[in-house]
Amino acid sequence: MSGPTTVRNALTHSKNLVSIRVLQATGVGQARQHSLIFGFTPERIHPYLTLALGVGEVTPLQLAMGYAVFANQGMRIKSHYLVRVTDKDGKVLETFQPQALEPVLDSRNAFIMTTLMQDVVRRGTAAAANRLGRGDIAGKTGTTNDHRDAWFAGYSPNRVAVAWMGYDQPKPLGPGETGGTTALPIWMHYMSTALRSFPDQGFPMPGGITVQNVDPATGARIAEGGRAEYFYDEFAPVAASTDNRDLIWGL
Repeated sequence: MSGPTTVRNALTHSKNLVSIRVLQATGVGQARQHSLIFGFTPERIHPYLTLALGVGEVTPLQLAMGYAVFANQGMRIKSHYLVRVTDKDGKVLETFQPQALEPVLDSRNAFIMTTLMQDVVRRGTAAAANRLGRGDIAGKTGTTNDHRDAWFAGYSPNRVAVAWMGYDQPKPLGPGETGGTTALPIWMHYMSTALRSFPDQGFPMPGGITVQNVDPATGARIAEGGRAEYFYDEFAPVAASTDNRDLIWGL
């Protein structure tokens, strides 16, 4: 236990109790319904507080499609497996185009979530990904009870990838086998090649977002120093506050 904690710090360091508190505040039913915009199977997303701990069941492809919503600034796209078909001489016989993007999330929401997950990479449970030498990576580690599953889902503005480590018949991977130590290295190995042809360009910030200085320990607005935090214009704090209830809704 570390006392009052901002959502940013909680996500960065996988402090799951904070996730449960946020789910309690928003309501399990509402949160579950919101999660379905990412394309998850409704029957696999269970309406319990443990949803905050990852009890919802998704495939790696579904998770990649979900994270693509953040990478695409709130737009969802249906996955497809084929890009083109060629003959033995390389002549293109048929090409396949992705379906049109569908807006499912406020682009401001997608951007702020991306900044949270960038901190997971910069200074949190996925800090090893800094070895890729890029500033345009965001993602989240995941580890289930008894170390039975280890995940890392991450993205840049151009690529999304998910790595999972586990057994077909669930059993513990072993002590210390977490998303950050087991799945993340797989993801990094793939992305080191997949991102090679893309410049480190960062994520564009949409309009309607206010940047203010806050105390990184409490999330309260301060006049100077601290760290920059992002808010919807209509929810930006107008004065310094030490009321934790304000921090929950502001961040």
